[in-house]
Amino acid sequence: MDCIFCKIANGDIPSKKVYEDEMILAFHDISPMAPVHVLVIPKVHIENVDAVTEENSKYISHIFEKIPAIAKVAGAENGYRVITNCGENGCQSVMHLHFHILGGVKLPEKMA
Repeated sequence: MDCIFCKIANGDIPSKKVYEDEMILAFHDISPMAPVHVLVIPKVHIENVDAVTEENSKYISHIFEKIPAIAKVAGAENGYRVITNCGENGCQSVMHLHFHILGGVKLPEKMA
């Protein structure tokens, strides 16, 4: 598989880690859109939200259980935004499910 996030999760490509356990990895985005911009990925390949199933949903619930601590460690003190993109029209650039944690400043209300 030629998935950059799978390679990062496997340690084949280095990343600036914020959090890691047996199920997930959180690391700093290489092109941050806010002072805090962390990506959180499952270590198993799940293409996007449309590919979440009863069998793999434990990874997604685990991600959301860990997001508050990840955001705090990364420096998102007074709130943050969690975003995921799904498919072409949702502007998903890497076809491996990932969640962006954005914070560190007051974020704009509108996305566009």
